[in-house]
Amino acid sequence: MSAYVITDVEITDSSLYGQFMERVTSTVESHGGKFVVRGGELEVILGDWTPDRLAVLKFDSLEQIHVWLTSPEYTALDDLRTKSANINMVIVEGS
Repeated sequence: MSAYVITDVEITDSSLYGQFMERVTSTVESHGGKFVVRGGELEVILGDWTPDRLAVLKFDSLEQIHVWLTSPEYTALDDLRTKSANINMVIVEGS
């Protein structure tokens, strides 16, 4: 069953976040994932959640996501990620 990573991103340093974005893509792809949403215009139609920027990544399984999240390539970006943005992240199984 497919699984998804959904992130709500508040960018605090756009220059550093740009570096993170350039580097994170290869880590996602090397673990079989792909971005299906990456920024873009959003419209809140119900509720009071107002995310700044959303990203949705698709993987083949939750296990694959966990392997990616703990991989040396991704964890090497921890400092860059935390210095450039505040990120809320969830993972969920889907179709």
